[in-house]
Amino acid sequence: MSKILVTVVMPALNEEKNLRAAILNVLQSFEKLNISGELLVVNDGSSDNTASMAEEIAANNTMITVIHHKTPEGIGGSFWDGVKKSNGEIVVMLPGDGENDALEILRYLPLLDQVDIIVPFVFNREVRSFGRRLLSIVYREIIKASFGLSLNYMNGTVMYRKAVFAGIELQNGGFFYQTELLIKTIRRGHLYAEVPYALSRRGSGDSNATTFKSLVKVARGYISTFIEVHSANNDTKKPAENTVSVLRLRTLEDIRNGE
Repeated sequence: MSKILVTVVMPALNEEKNLRAAILNVLQSFEKLNISGELLVVNDGSSDNTASMAEEIAANNTMITVIHHKTPEGIGGSFWDGVKKSNGEIVVMLPGDGENDALEILRYLPLLDQVDIIVPFVFNREVRSFGRRLLSIVYREIIKASFGLSLNYMNGTVMYRKAVFAGIELQNGGFFYQTELLIKTIRRGHLYAEVPYALSRRGSGDSNATTFKSLVKVARGYISTFIEVHSANNDTKKPAENTVSVLRLRTLEDIRNGE
């Protein structure tokens, strides 16, 4: 078996209508970019047919492994479980709702020869509601003021060298997990690049990211991370001065047009 370079962790909670297309998208992206990869589908305590569908698809493809949670552990908990069970040198989360095109983030894989973390930001923001975009702006400013971390977007399909997680324990199982990991890894001095990517419209159903329950968990995650990072005995470094920010790289449309 060839060495696995990239592990895609795909959390899925009641995504029976979207999962098949999301899985196919990842596999096609691996093939198109000639990536040696694996896909870990994490059935996060689904009550629909997500579990059986995932197992059915995995039975016909050795690149896919299904992880089952008896009860929901959250998108962060699912990602972290996948990281611990991954075989790849590089890990990235792609949700099972089909909202993210795997090619959009995986095409930046060569950048990891220069940096440790690739942080995508959405350039086609119109696919989301005005309220969702406003919430993202407020969120970004709060994180910047609280942790000195200035990023365009912190909740996307971030691609990491798995080695940067050494010694880190994820405290948040919900949607704040990505921000927590970025704060902790970047403050340690790991290099990062920001890159643009396009977001697709969700295939079916509504996102859980902005429900009241999710927002409460995000608030709790923010408070716990703030206390942990700013505690007197915390040895986490301040943000490194030698970070790399690539604010404009070619989009898929540019590439297709030969630009």
